[in-house]
Amino acid sequence: MTAMYQSVDPPSRSRVNAGRLWAGGAATAVVAGLIAIVGILVGRGLFNVAVLAPKGAGVWGDARTFWYALGAAMLSLVATGLMHLLLLFTPRPMLFFGWVMVLGTVVAMLAPFVTDNDLGSRMFTAGLNFILGVAVGSLVAGSAHAAVRPAAAQNAPRPYR
Repeated sequence: MTAMYQSVDPPSRSRVNAGRLWAGGAATAVVAGLIAIVGILVGRGLFNVAVLAPKGAGVWGDARTFWYALGAAMLSLVATGLMHLLLLFTPRPMLFFGWVMVLGTVVAMLAPFVTDNDLGSRMFTAGLNFILGVAVGSLVAGSAHAAVRPAAAQNAPRPYR
């Protein structure tokens, strides 16, 4: 008995609702900026750690606070763009995004240790970068899950008789 093989169309890809993904990315950017500001206020105000500014700059610090928060927000948008590209072109986008976020977070955590700031400031900044990495990674991944719609199921081919 011979088996009959039918040509099967390649599986259709899931559809990405770009508006929903980018709305989630924008919300993530706001959250990341606020996490950065709250983290700096906690570090300076509660723990008296000179996070991103000299101790004499006060709790609100200097212009570096604004740039740190803006940088966190912008990196959230970069992460959203990366996720969008991965969703469109890679076979396992969530897996690749997870790896990029873990490695990026590790780099962000190690970066303060190449400065000449005191150890407390470096440790606190590394911890704040960890929190930012986890928040951005989880929020963008959650937005991506909500923005992906499975492709419509195609009718299975009927067996040849």
